[in-house]
Amino acid sequence: MSFLSEFKDFAVKGNVVDMAVGIIIGAAFGKIVASLVADVIMPPIGVAMGGVDFSNLVYVLQEAVGDAKAVTINWGKFVMTILDFIIVALAIFVGIKAMNSMKKAEEEAPKEDPKPSNEEVLLSEIRDLLKK
Repeated sequence: MSFLSEFKDFAVKGNVVDMAVGIIIGAAFGKIVASLVADVIMPPIGVAMGGVDFSNLVYVLQEAVGDAKAVTINWGKFVMTILDFIIVALAIFVGIKAMNSMKKAEEEAPKEDPKPSNEEVLLSEIRDLLKK
């Protein structure tokens, strides 16, 4: 098998395509969560703290001098990023927990006995006759 045909088999397998779709949706979900934190969650928290905008919370290491920008530690943005992570992790946890509970319910569901084949019925009858 040539290198190109092996690569083609690998690239078009369902798992690779599923993974690519998951990555794309995950990136879009990350943007939604970032907006949720920055635009919905943090403004009320900032108002509750006296009108603080978390994206502007910085610790200045060196003031701006001339054309040089100030050197800062942007801890407000860091707090927002931590909240982003917590929300994404929580959403993934809840999703996986739901999938596992569905899988467990499927495994615990009573399985119906399939109708015995003609051969099994015949063998059962022979066994019953031999017992007599």
